[in-house]
Amino acid sequence: MQPQAATKTTPKVKQKRRGIRLNSRIPVAIEWQKDEAMAACREEAFTRVVGPYGCLVVIRASLELEQALRIVNLATSESNSAITVWKGHERPDGWEWGIELIHPTMDFWGLEL
Repeated sequence: MQPQAATKTTPKVKQKRRGIRLNSRIPVAIEWQKDEAMAACREEAFTRVVGPYGCLVVIRASLELEQALRIVNLATSESNSAITVWKGHERPDGWEWGIELIHPTMDFWGLEL
């Protein structure tokens, strides 16, 4: 019988948010490729929550987690590559989606965060 190697347990670390979040209704357009045929899709909506690294938006479209997309801030005409990172509850006006900005500028939302 061989002795068992000691196992190392890693302590649970509480994840902290990378920035503050702010309830804010900002007009945006979400753009993505729907399928292998690369059909371009676009839906306009309003954010519910914004932060320096992303937002929460409700849209009618059926997206996938980790789907690449582009988000356009319609108030400033700035756009940024993004990815879906969270799917929330279905609402009367669509699904809640957590969207993470890829390499965002800190003034993307036109707010001081």
